[in-house]
Amino acid sequence: MASLDISQRGALWIIAAGVIAAGLYFLREPLTQFAMALFLWLAIDGLADTLDKRVPFIPRLLALPIALVIVLGLVALIGVVVVENIAGIIGDLPRYEFRLNQVLSQAHQALGSPGGPTPTVRDLIAQFEPGQLAAEIGDSIQNAASATIFTLIFLAFLFPAAGAMGDKLDRIFVGKGRREAAGEVLARIRLSMERYLWVQTVMSLIITGLTYATLVIIGLENALFWSFLIFFLNYIPTIGSLAAVVLTTAVALVQFPTLGPVVAVFAGVGAWQFVIGNFIQPRMTGDSLNLSAIVVLLALSIWGLVWGIVGAFLAAPLTVMIMIVLAQFPTTRWIAILLSADGKPTPDAPPRIRSESGPN
Repeated sequence: MASLDISQRGALWIIAAGVIAAGLYFLREPLTQFAMALFLWLAIDGLADTLDKRVPFIPRLLALPIALVIVLGLVALIGVVVVENIAGIIGDLPRYEFRLNQVLSQAHQALGSPGGPTPTVRDLIAQFEPGQLAAEIGDSIQNAASATIFTLIFLAFLFPAAGAMGDKLDRIFVGKGRREAAGEVLARIRLSMERYLWVQTVMSLIITGLTYATLVIIGLENALFWSFLIFFLNYIPTIGSLAAVVLTTAVALVQFPTLGPVVAVFAGVGAWQFVIGNFIQPRMTGDSLNLSAIVVLLALSIWGLVWGIVGAFLAAPLTVMIMIVLAQFPTTRWIAILLSADGKPTPDAPPRIRSESGPN
């Protein structure tokens, strides 16, 4: 009978996981918009809390709108820079096409491909049905604009919803002990998310600044645009750093006629990614990303498959949140232990969490 109970529980776990995965996939559009709004809210509220505590002349009443303007202003600035640089890149497409045809010809000769004319960029594009490709690009731009609008709408409603969440939790968790336990879990999740976002943002800004200076010195065109892309890519664990190096190296290969600047771009961008990602960032991250390396890669693959590029950006913090929640229940704590890097998915709470976890 006991073995039957174990098999039944295993079957229920598999069914539940399948249903949850299907729901996350089929509802990915509203869920990704809400998730992005939630992380923007965490960034804004965390910055407001920092301004309130560390800047004496800014009261809480003003800290929140100031943080809102700073965060959304930075997002808008990044959008403007990206759009302007994309317009410049589109204007230089004929020159890039000429250089790409040269690269394809050199690769064709180096590989010793059998006879026949060397394929050109236009030949390669023609294989992907340009009309359909242009339509897909247009749909992607429209979907991105729609997603941005809905994300901002979700963000606007999150602020009043967060204010009423304390009273709702008091009614859900009636006993004092349960309220304190729930408050501690929520505080731990929030602290981990805020610390992760803070560390990733600071590290991405440092890498972006150093990369921009490196690319400008080497002479790569549209260096600001590629640096901003690297800023976003650094939110994707492991794969983002590799993609940043490959992307800038490929752009340099198209622009420069000789290999010297290409190697310089590869070495410069790769050096900053390696040094900061392996020596500085782990010391600042601490326990906010207490995930096994293989779990990070697995989470990146799964969330990327379910939610696309947004899932890749949010894979690490979402997995940390799931790990903390699973650690609260005896039947699922073993999963949280496997997900963690050190076998301690819920380390001792910091004093700030203990003092703020739930009403008295």
